[in-house]
Amino acid sequence: MNKAVFITGAHTGTGYGIAEYFAKNGWDVFITSRKGEEAVKAAEKLSKDYGIFSKGYECNIGNEQQVIDIFKDIDSTGRFVETIVLNAANMGFYPNDPAAGQDFFTVPVEDFAAVFQTNLVWNFTMIRQAAVRMREQGKGAVVFISSNTAYRAIPNRAAYSASKGGINSLSKALAVDLGQYGIRSNVVLPGTIKTERWVQMGNKQIVNGTLTPIGDISDYEDVAAAAYYLGTDMSKNVTGTEITVDGGMTCQLYPKLLNELKKKQIEGQL
Repeated sequence: MNKAVFITGAHTGTGYGIAEYFAKNGWDVFITSRKGEEAVKAAEKLSKDYGIFSKGYECNIGNEQQVIDIFKDIDSTGRFVETIVLNAANMGFYPNDPAAGQDFFTVPVEDFAAVFQTNLVWNFTMIRQAAVRMREQGKGAVVFISSNTAYRAIPNRAAYSASKGGINSLSKALAVDLGQYGIRSNVVLPGTIKTERWVQMGNKQIVNGTLTPIGDISDYEDVAAAAYYLGTDMSKNVTGTEITVDGGMTCQLYPKLLNELKKKQIEGQL
């Protein structure tokens, strides 16, 4: 039975970057997206570019039967999802104004709850289907793409930060519950990533390399490399842990730039 990776939210962006990393290392790749046609196109490109088997699926939040059917279809290809990467997420903001996030006093409860439905409940639904197969094979890896905001909150993103903290705890719980079956569970915590949306913000970017000790933020390959490490036998004795990929953003008490700005303020330059 050929080994494969299953990656959610992977028709573009970070998810596609992770899919590419596994594909170029010879893994067959299954990807999902809310946009079924885009998932199919992305899978076809992976197959063409890397000579591996790949298939894309539409996957809609809350439809458990759809997830069951997807994994049955994967079974029919004779492939075993040895690794599942949970990348898809509800970002906890509104598309027309990401910077505004969700205002605590006005956000509808339904919108607040939807973040947890996607980032926790929906992840659990997909992991369970993967874990049924992993248990049979006596081996498997669960890799969550969380966020450093699970530990360092940002304005108006309470639901997002709390859900990512929940992911970290869920991963540890799964490491304990599933370890007896040879299934490992770990987390990648990216900081700001050079997404298309981030690039388009231009001089409106809030976080960039000027704020990190290493002088840069993450690109897709940085996150993908961490996911690959945790999702393969490179980390065969690693479970219940986290890897932070954020240029050192969260290891500092405050950015060096703050000292420089304060000095200028004292000197009357601001």
